Amino acid sequence: MIHPSAIVHPNAKLADGVEIGPYSIIDEHVAIGAGTIVGPHVVINGHTTIGENNHFYQFSSIGEANQDKKYRGEPTRTVIGNNNIIRESCTIHRGTTQDQQVTSIGNDNLLMAYTHVAHDCRIGNQIIIANSSNIAGHVVIDDWAILGGFSGIHQFCRIGAHSFLGIRSHVTQDILPFTLFAEGSVRSINVEGIKRRGFSKEDISLLRKSYKIIYRQGLRIEEAVEQIKNLSSESSSLDLMIEFIKSSQRGITR
Repeated sequence: MIHPSAIVHPNAKLADGVEIGPYSIIDEHVAIGAGTIVGPHVVINGHTTIGENNHFYQFSSIGEANQDKKYRGEPTRTVIGNNNIIRESCTIHRGTTQDQQVTSIGNDNLLMAYTHVAHDCRIGNQIIIANSSNIAGHVVIDDWAILGGFSGIHQFCRIGAHSFLGIRSHVTQDILPFTLFAEGSVRSINVEGIKRRGFSKEDISLLRKSYKIIYRQGLRIEEAVEQIKNLSSESSSLDLMIEFIKSSQRGITR
């Protein structure tokens, strides 16, 4: 299961069924869960923990020292969950002491070729990041978000759950959950996406109304939140949207 040309440090922890391809390098403080496949020419180093049934394609670099100039080699971490697909030439950098000291990626994600995930990012579950996208430091991407190819996300931004970013998106503020962002602005609710995930007609209708309140009525964001609260007292989707707005540090894209 380990190719003879691979270099695996004797202290690395590999579970049963892990495959290591030709010319890959696994460093001392790396732990890899059962069923994970590491393709050829992959480098995994730093204090990196990887779960089960992941697949790392050729030339990806995982857990490398970050590109923050304040980083001084502290033993910060990279943590990756289960069932992720990391395609060719992806780069995922370890965290810094300026944040929670960890870059984390959840479960069931697809990172397409040439994606970069910088230090201290928190990537949730069921996320798709298309080719050549660049995620700057300290970015949070919530569950079920989809990022189109060549997207660029500014540091400290948050991408809300079930949102969709079109190709070449340039994001400098937070993107609300359930919304569709394209060509520099939020265009609508991501109706097709949330339909596919089983949201009810009532939920979709409420989200459409909330979108119009935020983006079409010229209200201050505080006024918009108060109006959204009046739409329904029992909608978890609206609750998520309201909580997202209240917790936003960079402000939402409008």
